[in-house]
Amino acid sequence: MAMALENITIIDLSRVLAGPFCTMILGDLGAEVIKIEHVEKGDETREWGPPFLSGESAYYLCANRNKKSITLNLKSEKGQEILHKLVGSADVVVQNFKTGTLEKMGHGYEQLKQINPGLIMAQITGFGKTGPYKDLSGYDYIIQAMSGLMSITGEADGEPVKVGVAIADVLTGLYTCIGILSALQHRNKTGEGQEIDISLMDCQVSSLINVASNYLCSGIIPKRMGNQHPNISPYQVFKAEDGDLVIAVGNDEQFKRFAAVLGRPELAEMEEFVRNENRIKNRDKLIAICEEHLMKRTKIEWKERLDAAGIPNGPINTVAEMFEDPQIREREMVVKIDHPIIDDLQLTGSPLKLSKTPVTMRHHPPLHGEHTEYLMECLGYNAEEIKNFKQNKII
Repeated sequence: MAMALENITIIDLSRVLAGPFCTMILGDLGAEVIKIEHVEKGDETREWGPPFLSGESAYYLCANRNKKSITLNLKSEKGQEILHKLVGSADVVVQNFKTGTLEKMGHGYEQLKQINPGLIMAQITGFGKTGPYKDLSGYDYIIQAMSGLMSITGEADGEPVKVGVAIADVLTGLYTCIGILSALQHRNKTGEGQEIDISLMDCQVSSLINVASNYLCSGIIPKRMGNQHPNISPYQVFKAEDGDLVIAVGNDEQFKRFAAVLGRPELAEMEEFVRNENRIKNRDKLIAICEEHLMKRTKIEWKERLDAAGIPNGPINTVAEMFEDPQIREREMVVKIDHPIIDDLQLTGSPLKLSKTPVTMRHHPPLHGEHTEYLMECLGYNAEEIKNFKQNKII
């Protein structure tokens, strides 16, 4: 079956998470992704751990399937020649060097488009190519802090808290995918390549969504609310008899049904709770009533009752419990991939379910430089040249 991005070649000069996550998604969709790594160390995440499986970092494994790995010294003259050959037949370059780094090395967009006028280059940085912070390094944690995200995350009376995953990196990877797919569509129409300037800071600010809009519309600085929602109530974590669950009552009609499930249908008729804006004003009183009743049954009992009434809810699972959920297995969100040195490698599956061009898991996350000789041969270099390149640490 055809894949959506068949015949698209991506040169991946990125490391760590945002760039590799982006190129993995493109690889899942069928693109040929060539991951260029440092000759000695490779992608930094190869050393991030534990855990390690047969010497391979779990962090590295999470974002690098469906790629080929070549080691290349980009500072050497021959390394530049090899890169330019790769770029000459590529469609997209993804890189996350600090602003100006590749330009100084002779590999910036303006330089590479002389080799390949239709080239699309996505440059991922912490703060973008312009502005007073353009030369600063951008790490996910720093971006979560500076973007305002941490100021709204955590308990109201507690300290600011980061999200449990590198969410700015993940969101930037997704936005970069969107930019690349848009640029490919533009090139299909016009033949023109282009540069994509994308930053972690911009992506995280964009992703504040309603919280940012609340401030822009009201001038009121958002605060940490723990597990409560700033615009809806009841919409938070509650304690049942045997543990925690989330209940998300999204509108007035749902609240009527929720009140009935609690055994307190009259709540939905009371002036202080009848509309969402009233429930927000009287949140503390409403939550106290809900907590009193919810403590009388188990999580499973409440889930059955709430599901039957069409009230969104769910238990707070551990990661282990999540992966045992039959819904996760049915949706193939755990996949097994053959690997040359790891037995029974399991990775998180793709959420993209395309009926005509489904994603495929064609290649394991490559070993460091696993495809170097193969790709060099594809570029026309002979065995003696490849041997010489290795001896001189060009590859």
